[in-house]
Amino acid sequence: MAQIENVEILMVDLKPKVLRTDAIQSFESQETPIVRITDSDGATGTGYTYTIGTGGPSVIALLEHTLAPMLIEREADRIQEIWNAMLFRTHATAVGAITSLALAAVDTALWDLRCRRAGLPLWQMAGGARSEVPLYTTEGGWLHIDAQALVDDALEVQEKGIRGSKVKIGRPHRSEDLSRLQAVRAALGPGYEIMTDANQAFNLPEATRRARVLEEVGVAWFEEPMPADDVSGHARLAASTSVPVAVGESMYSLSQFKDYLMAGACSVVQADVARIGGITPWLKVAHMAEAFNVPICPHFLMELHVSMVCAVQNAPWLEYIPQLDLITGSGIRIEAGMAFPSDDPGLGIDWDWDAITSMGAITPIRVAA
Repeated sequence: MAQIENVEILMVDLKPKVLRTDAIQSFESQETPIVRITDSDGATGTGYTYTIGTGGPSVIALLEHTLAPMLIEREADRIQEIWNAMLFRTHATAVGAITSLALAAVDTALWDLRCRRAGLPLWQMAGGARSEVPLYTTEGGWLHIDAQALVDDALEVQEKGIRGSKVKIGRPHRSEDLSRLQAVRAALGPGYEIMTDANQAFNLPEATRRARVLEEVGVAWFEEPMPADDVSGHARLAASTSVPVAVGESMYSLSQFKDYLMAGACSVVQADVARIGGITPWLKVAHMAEAFNVPICPHFLMELHVSMVCAVQNAPWLEYIPQLDLITGSGIRIEAGMAFPSDDPGLGIDWDWDAITSMGAITPIRVAA
């Protein structure tokens, strides 16, 4: 078995091309830590993680001082063992965002390395359930966008075969949310899916009131209606409405998803590979959700999640929201509203190292045997 000989850590800060606003924040920056792992046979795997503008240096520090040194001379293919060891080493700071994001950078690099050595794409290596997935788009649905612009964007993507749009909600009064959603429904018709996302903006009484509005429109789901740690509140909401409740982007462990599923507090899980701690735990969440007959529709990271949703059989949608196009040579293949995972060995991400260098990546940190 090949052992890990070298770990390289760097970070780029990607600026979104469009203004991204929701009910609680504006998404102005995307720190992207990148990890490259080289084994004793000279094979290399690249992984990554992200923040939305804060915490990136903390992720880098955890990787540099704690995680990368403990990887040296470990067998690269023993991914679960390495993941367990990293979690144990960081038990005083887990479960939490910084630790999970750092674990994900290493875990995705190890999966990339494993797939490259096996000569298989990630979507096959991780399960191989199907070779394409339908898209819905988020980029045209941010909270600051007016009703006509929402409609124009939805009509444009519908012409390309895309079957749904996400509309951010959380305007000061529910009537404002309703008017924006009604405009999209009237223009796109009953067969077009409208996903809604409150980004944890409400308490239970207000979420219950907004859910009645969403029932009028016939939305696909009500995403993050309340703070993610309020499992009982979500269970009460889910029991009171016909609108599917979606959660997961702000959850950082397998156990948190277990609590939601056991409580009947959600109808859709949205695990994010970076925030859950990597591909290794993401697959566990997906399979656990399948046991509860619940779909997984992951948050963000479309360049990676396209492979994940094609690896499992309970993932009906991929969210279209570009993340890495500034630092990759080629993007996801999209045809008639369907996304196709790469058949190249590895994660299927075509890193443009010249672009990464030209963007002024922080000085790479190298940890070696």
